[in-house]
Amino acid sequence: MRLVLPRDQDDVVLALERKEVRLTNLRKVFWPELGLTKGDLLQYYADVAGALLPHIKNRAMVMKRYPHGAAGDFFFMKRAPAPRPPWIEICSIDHGSKGIIDFPMIQDRAALLWVVNLGCIDLNQWYATCDDIDRPDYLHFDLDPGVGATFDHVRETGMIVKEAHDTLKMASVVKTTGSRGLHVYVPIVRGPVQKQVWTFAKALAQELARRNPSLITAEYSKAKRPKGRVLVDYNQNRWGSTLASIYSVRPRPDATVSTPVTWREVERGVTIEDFAMGNVPKRVEKVGDLWKPLLAPRGRFDLSAFV
Repeated sequence: MRLVLPRDQDDVVLALERKEVRLTNLRKVFWPELGLTKGDLLQYYADVAGALLPHIKNRAMVMKRYPHGAAGDFFFMKRAPAPRPPWIEICSIDHGSKGIIDFPMIQDRAALLWVVNLGCIDLNQWYATCDDIDRPDYLHFDLDPGVGATFDHVRETGMIVKEAHDTLKMASVVKTTGSRGLHVYVPIVRGPVQKQVWTFAKALAQELARRNPSLITAEYSKAKRPKGRVLVDYNQNRWGSTLASIYSVRPRPDATVSTPVTWREVERGVTIEDFAMGNVPKRVEKVGDLWKPLLAPRGRFDLSAFV
């Protein structure tokens, strides 16, 4: 049964999975131009929770909080705030000189709404599950247009990345970032540590840039990056980095969403603006979760022969 949040109240206490979730400031405007509120944001995440939760479960969450809405100031928060509900599960990660950081995990709808209620517009999860935080179960590339590059260039780059993955017999899935580019993910067999996954991703990105110098760059330094190129950003695989999750709303004026698409849709000219908070729940109902391969135990690429 669909969870429907009240539109005529500022605060509400929900009973979900035998857990009490307190939601606040529901009528606070988060997107003034669209008239969308914090309550609308919470309702969106409640509506897509079934498809979203399997992709972020058992992973540390880095919170990016927008207490005053999409156009307001934001701050990053890694440590789970206290006090907090006793049912919020924790992933403790050793950050060396910074000590052990207790990240929250989003294990169910109650935890999802609790985190979003903190003002988290998008969700940013760790690349490995909490039982072994240094062994990713996917590698990924952020295709980011530089100065002078267009989204047409991003789509073209995406198809080149896919072709390279196909040649290596690596299954890949793709989504819009909801911001500027595309995210391409490859499900891998857990085994190689994060540094090995990063090294492989770097080598592949650099090879693609070498073969397509007029379109692609792997140069991470903005000062050295040539104009009119798309960055195949391998560095998001480095230790501790995160990308906006599947189905994340982005803090843009049009409330766009990082949305899974098919490679056929990329070929046909999909755009960032095609997917926003208002239409993604219906799309999920219609097409289901296009990223199920990222969760499946079979069909994962074994990097061990390359690292």
